[in-house]
Amino acid sequence: MPRIYLERRDLGEELRRLFDLLSGEAQGAGAAGECSPPLDVVETPQAFEIVMDVPGVDADHLQIVFARGTVLIAGTKVPAACSHDGATFHLAERAFGRFARVARVTGAVDAGQARATLRAGELRIRIPRVQERRGREIRIPVETV
Repeated sequence: MPRIYLERRDLGEELRRLFDLLSGEAQGAGAAGECSPPLDVVETPQAFEIVMDVPGVDADHLQIVFARGTVLIAGTKVPAACSHDGATFHLAERAFGRFARVARVTGAVDAGQARATLRAGELRIRIPRVQERRGREIRIPVETV
């Protein structure tokens, strides 16, 4: 049975390299992760589905890459303009900035058929599974000659 491994903040050197390539900038270690949107990964017999809350993020501020069994979701949540001149914040819980999240998917999937949709601040990525062929037992009939 395929397993899913999630990595939250320790993205590793390869992930930083991927993020740098996506953003087109040279960033130092720890540059990603100013905010960390919540993420769910669901496995069904037909597909893996990744659901992420990204309210206020436009589709053009999202980048999704699948490589070697790893889904990288990177983007930027831009703060809304404050229209209150001279205002003092008493509470500020909403996070803004760049983010990167990773979900590792093991098992046979058809990444070429993966689809992502953004609706009402919810990003859904669906990666269909394919029938695992390696390691499958194949019976060979024996004929009497």
